[in-house]
Amino acid sequence: MTELAVLVAEAGGSSLPYVDPAFPDQPLILHAARPRDWHPDLPVLFVHHGVGRNGRDYRDYWLPHVDGGRMLVIAIEFPEASFPEYLWYNFGNLHAADGTPNPRAQWTFGLDTRLFDALRLQGITATRRYGLFGHSAGGQYVHRMLSFGYRDQVAVAVSANAGTYAMPDLTTNWPWGLGGTDVTKEDLRTLLAFPLTIMAGTADIKTTGRFFPKGPKSLKQGPTRHARAHTYLRTGQIAAADLGVSLGWTVIDVPDVGHDGRRMSDAAAPLIAEALHRSAAHA
Repeated sequence: MTELAVLVAEAGGSSLPYVDPAFPDQPLILHAARPRDWHPDLPVLFVHHGVGRNGRDYRDYWLPHVDGGRMLVIAIEFPEASFPEYLWYNFGNLHAADGTPNPRAQWTFGLDTRLFDALRLQGITATRRYGLFGHSAGGQYVHRMLSFGYRDQVAVAVSANAGTYAMPDLTTNWPWGLGGTDVTKEDLRTLLAFPLTIMAGTADIKTTGRFFPKGPKSLKQGPTRHARAHTYLRTGQIAAADLGVSLGWTVIDVPDVGHDGRRMSDAAAPLIAEALHRSAAHA
């Protein structure tokens, strides 16, 4: 087991190679931002980077917020050499390149839960739940992770500027929907009730970037990332009405911000810190 104490040994930024027990030959890197006044009762936030696999940058985006927010932030980096391309990261390794389903034990979506359990086991945190923030490809990872459970220990979750969504629709096949997976109507009810925050930069409307999903199934969700965030909410509203549950999701438009991990982190930080401390107070 990786010794994680170095992540909180000193205030500021640190980095640590990390091996998840499910993937012993595929190392990750943890980039931590520790507040000056750290103690194990302060909350923990896991941050998921975009397609650039730049966990250190995302850690640095959050460094200005950890003292005021009184939280430990850990950006989990999935190096391209260990977890290549979108199947391992954006889509959680649910299936191999040929479409063969992988067992749940091999899904990368379980990594956050195991890391949080390790932090608790090693006495680094005494909290019971953690927060999630993902931007771009990380936003895809976060909302898809939550779609398959992995919610019991999550106090607050923000998916920001995702390129595509797994719509809460069992008639649309994965990864654009949840059809063809083990998600049931009852699973869908609990997902829809979960307090997921979808953040969308109002200026995230460029469609010419190399990594913007342009396929017909992606375009069916909307012409831009901003539009797709609202399609995701509308689809959730329809599904919640059909299933007779109250939708826990919220979309927050971030004015005049495009596909910018730093500025989306800045916008998310106050609401995440407030939600984490509110959750800790009611634990």
